[in-house]
Amino acid sequence: MMVMTAKVNMKKILVALAAVAAIILALILLLGGKDSAQPTAAASVSGNEGRVQFLADLGWEVNASPKESGQVRIPQEQSPVFERYNALQKSAGYDLNQYAGKTVMRYVYTVTNYPNSTAPVYATLLIYKGQVIGGDITDSAAKGVMQPLIKAGARDEQPPETTAGY
Repeated sequence: MMVMTAKVNMKKILVALAAVAAIILALILLLGGKDSAQPTAAASVSGNEGRVQFLADLGWEVNASPKESGQVRIPQEQSPVFERYNALQKSAGYDLNQYAGKTVMRYVYTVTNYPNSTAPVYATLLIYKGQVIGGDITDSAAKGVMQPLIKAGARDEQPPETTAGY
């Protein structure tokens, strides 16, 4: 029977482990943040004035008081309807997946400067801990559409919107 031994140099092993860790960290920083780094930095809003100002900064003029407000729960389990709505959110830089199962505030405002509207148009904001985490602009006309929460006039630059029948 033959027995072999090897002398292990602990310093070389530690240097090799540190190099591997540095490479992994570099890959995470370079590649890992592309999808999640879009605007997860949600805009802070304080009270009704802050929400109205947020919409004004996007170019949407709204009635000063919300038409509707209340709590909604972001679904824990995804459904095709949620996935379509979240795709709309992602096109504006939001992602509701990170809020799954959480209760958020929903504020609905009447938009007064929507071009060529024949029926009421609504701006919906989803707020969690004082941060805008999503929303949409919905034309309630029979053939109206729901579009991402984007700057007024930037609609043609975005992917096709979804139907208002969400």
